[in-house]
Amino acid sequence: MLALIAGVVVAGCSAPAGKPASVPATDGPVAQQLKDSVSDAGAVVHLQALQRIADENGGNRASPGPGYDASVDYVAGVLRAAGYQVATPFYEGSGRGTMRNVIAQTRTGSPDHVVMVGAHLDSVQDGPGIVDNGSGVAALLEIAKRLGPSAALRNTVRFAFFGSEEDGSQGSKAYVNGLSTEGLGKIMLYLNVDMIASPNGGYFAQGGVGDDPSASGPPGSATVAGVLAGQLQQTGVEPELIEFVGDDESAFVEAGIPSGGAENGDRKRKSDAQAQGWGGSADERYDPCYHQSCDRLDNVNRVVLSHYLDAIAGTVAHFATAETPNLR
Repeated sequence: MLALIAGVVVAGCSAPAGKPASVPATDGPVAQQLKDSVSDAGAVVHLQALQRIADENGGNRASPGPGYDASVDYVAGVLRAAGYQVATPFYEGSGRGTMRNVIAQTRTGSPDHVVMVGAHLDSVQDGPGIVDNGSGVAALLEIAKRLGPSAALRNTVRFAFFGSEEDGSQGSKAYVNGLSTEGLGKIMLYLNVDMIASPNGGYFAQGGVGDDPSASGPPGSATVAGVLAGQLQQTGVEPELIEFVGDDESAFVEAGIPSGGAENGDRKRKSDAQAQGWGGSADERYDPCYHQSCDRLDNVNRVVLSHYLDAIAGTVAHFATAETPNLR
């Protein structure tokens, strides 16, 4: 755990579609220490655990199902061992019984200004979902462990792990719908992390781009995406800004919460220009194992994972230490 000191100011930023936003001027001590402490090796430990869970439960971690239940127990156990108070609230899946999300947050920081970051914990029925979305889950667990529940923050950090994303984002919708107006108003922003280790992955930040709010997010979303894009630039890659496509961020967007997203591409193909800028293979899918049984541990691109892990850690710390938390 880190003994962290607050001290970063949020700067507004926006960019036209496809263009990277500007890099935040400086990282404060929280962001720098957190980025220095997280590692892809630490995240891989969690990916290995999720792979074992899938192998022991019919080859998947789909919700509902025993693989998903074991994934919930694993994530909750890691967070509790790190010192967090953890809740596993139930939600009703559409005709599919009762399932659980996992929610944990820091004890420090203003509870009236919550920086929320989430990832979906379920896989499809056809595979273990190690890139989609074990990679997002593993990154958030690594960040949560290294940050610790008692870091000196201005704003509370809340980690969320949602079920049933592969079945209409039911877990995140139930979570948002279950919050009071006051509870929704306390969420400063939501950052969604979904697929950040594809073998032919790109570097994308979602938010602030598009012709309607469902694609661009509500006011403040460009700032969230801009900080994430700037943090990716600091790792040495030039990201592209893209629209939201309707994942777990959708419920937050509909509730008017400024939102951003980290994702590296799925079944679409990498362009020549992207391959030249990012490496990898042009005219090949970002992830040829997307939603398939081969989405296993050996499908993980640790270089892509490392870039995103640092960038997400920096983004969370940036907003958790912001002196001006109102993005709306």
